[in-house]
Amino acid sequence: MSERVTLYTYFRSSCSARLRIALYLKQIPFDSVFVNLLRDEQSTSSHRAINPSGTVPALVIPRASGPLTITQSIAALEYLDEAFPDQGPSLLPSDPDTRAIVRNLASIIACDIQPVTNLRILERVAPLGADRAAWSKDLIEDGLRAYEALVSNSAGSFSVGDQITLADVCLIPAAWGAERVGVDLAAFPITHRIIQNLEKEESVQKSHWRTQDDTPEEFRVKQA
Repeated sequence: MSERVTLYTYFRSSCSARLRIALYLKQIPFDSVFVNLLRDEQSTSSHRAINPSGTVPALVIPRASGPLTITQSIAALEYLDEAFPDQGPSLLPSDPDTRAIVRNLASIIACDIQPVTNLRILERVAPLGADRAAWSKDLIEDGLRAYEALVSNSAGSFSVGDQITLADVCLIPAAWGAERVGVDLAAFPITHRIIQNLEKEESVQKSHWRTQDDTPEEFRVKQA
């Protein structure tokens, strides 16, 4: 691909972080367009023309016939794996049984954990009188318990063996979100070990929410 892809992103969006990690893993050059969710920029007509869901991320792939836009992170991750098979690690294993295990773990993150950290969901919970952080924390812990039970059968250095997969790309941003609401990741020892291994990876470090160009100064990692 001669042209760079474009990622519509927000520094704290875990779904955006999944794609940042994958793009770095695959060594695919990309340009970021920052969408500030707290300023409701995701709801503008210009952004909805790109992503009708009014969310981030959106991955835009240049094409001679017109850009290909993918607005769901899992679909975008699978696209990157299929479109760039010779760049970086394969996020999905080649055999169907192991691939199903990876997808199962990724779906726990995408379907059971991430939605309860979504700003749109949390904004709807608050008027019901719930403590947003406590409500989110309980549900995240439920999801992590399921992840821990399943990953105990597949883990090596990472969630499925010793190579980073789609499951790991989804796991680590979810862990960052879990920590922000007070989840004790050490309560899930296998998952916690995997997270610690992932945090050593350059692609993960470059994708951390505290190191992005749109990260507010008060949240940035301070340089020694």
